[in-house]
Amino acid sequence: MSANRPEPMFKNVALIGVGLIGSSIAHAIRRGGLAETISGSAHSKDTLETALRLRLVDRGCIRSADVVKGADLVILCVPVGACGEIAAEIAPNLKPGTILTDVGSVKAAVVRDVAPHVPEGVHFIPGHPIAGTEQSGPEAGFAELFDGRWTILTPLPDSDPAAVAKLEAFWTALGSKVETMTPEHHDMVLGVTSHLPHLIAYNIVNTAEHLERVTNSEVIKFSAGGFRDFTRIAASDPTMWRDVFLNNKEAVLEMLGRFSEDLSELQRAIRFGDGETLFRLFSEARAIRRGIIEAGQDTAAPDFGRGNKSAAAAASGDKADGDKAGNGKADGSATARAASNGKKSAAE
Repeated sequence: MSANRPEPMFKNVALIGVGLIGSSIAHAIRRGGLAETISGSAHSKDTLETALRLRLVDRGCIRSADVVKGADLVILCVPVGACGEIAAEIAPNLKPGTILTDVGSVKAAVVRDVAPHVPEGVHFIPGHPIAGTEQSGPEAGFAELFDGRWTILTPLPDSDPAAVAKLEAFWTALGSKVETMTPEHHDMVLGVTSHLPHLIAYNIVNTAEHLERVTNSEVIKFSAGGFRDFTRIAASDPTMWRDVFLNNKEAVLEMLGRFSEDLSELQRAIRFGDGETLFRLFSEARAIRRGIIEAGQDTAAPDFGRGNKSAAAAASGDKADGDKAGNGKADGSATARAASNGKKSAAE
């Protein structure tokens, strides 16, 4: 151990799933020297081989039950619908004192599905890093994904305070700001800030796709900045978001009902020429945007989908077609990583 390097926080971190979030955790662990070894599991042999080739993990296993042997931190980096089944599989091999956590966007359902399988002496502390991009797979990850972003922990009433503090320190070392709340409150908050926006994005992109009087080529050719933002969000992993909506249905339906009421108010204002109401509602929404920028959750820098324009022009042979630059994609370059951190994440 280098004299200038602190002791690792964990001896062996086991990542169950090495997609965007799992691989980014691995990169951030390497960056901070937070574990002596990293183990990883994936259902696909190709995914596992990629994770080993990229040195995301030191040891790889197909079976989740094998990868957790000897681990003192286990992170479930899988869709929320798979957490319960995996918890049942790994439970016999979890040693006392191990911290078990997850990265799912829904918390109450994860508690419901995982907690019954957690052995005595294992510390189950659900978590959710609010970070991501529309990319997926082990090659999409990068160490800076969590820098300056929030991670929410939802400890249970009987969670060990020392274990909670250690997990909070771990996420802080990964670059996150950390907040704690109950699983139910988390699901309500994320229902409006993440889940509903994704539902709207999926719907509006499909609406444009199904309009008979607008062709697909016109939708693509004349897409304005707002629509492009929706398509970026709608490019998120369908499996993950299917599980999110099925496992947070109460909060999402409540938020969707409120959204429908507010949309009806806008519809009435447009129909009856009520400019005063439109101006008031738009001004209120604008103030929220300013608050997000002031809180450091996004940048006020102009972004019209033309980041890294010269590179895109060179790649496409058409200097005017800067929209194809791939701004915000985790392709391993410093430019792409910085762009991804500066944009609102699609997979949150």
